[in-house]
Amino acid sequence: MNELISFANEATKLLHWIIDFVLNFAVNLGVPNLINAGVFYGIGGVVILMALGVILFRNIVHSALCLTGSFIALGCLYIFLSAEFLGAVEIMVYGGAVAIIIVMGIMLIKRDDMSHSNPGRGVVAHIAAGIVSAFFFVSMAAAVIMSPFGELGEYKLADSVTGLADLMLTKYIVPFEVAAVLLLMAMVGAIIIAKGREADEA
Repeated sequence: MNELISFANEATKLLHWIIDFVLNFAVNLGVPNLINAGVFYGIGGVVILMALGVILFRNIVHSALCLTGSFIALGCLYIFLSAEFLGAVEIMVYGGAVAIIIVMGIMLIKRDDMSHSNPGRGVVAHIAAGIVSAFFFVSMAAAVIMSPFGELGEYKLADSVTGLADLMLTKYIVPFEVAAVLLLMAMVGAIIIAKGREADEA
């Protein structure tokens, strides 16, 4: 019995040594950084694929579901970047409430056939939209690369909720209100378009 216990202890020590050796070898090779990069680009790829689904699907219900998936994946990306509060808000507010409102609004629009309820605008329109989108992303990337970013200093956040509330309602109050007005205008525009289609069908 003692020999069996001794053998088990030696086997456990050998197993621990192997695990430590593998972990140290992986750290030296930079595997944790590769895993972090893989997770980041994987979630980012899901966000992009879902956004493309919003545009490319001919069924508007499927487009709305892809929009919901894009919101949820973006929330997961925030959580991965240690912005847990923003991630939770993104998933609960956009992935939950806003997406449900959009789907309900779509279902309330009277249509006989939903298979082609989200028609394309032609090749020229898609190319133009791609050029504009590429120009926008290149401009944003250039702005980020060329902008001098300093240390957080006094805005170093110990509590993400309190810190974000303080920043949004003091230093960044104007962009915050502009984003709110933009979302309101988008919602009003969607209602006007839906009402116009109902009037045309009537």
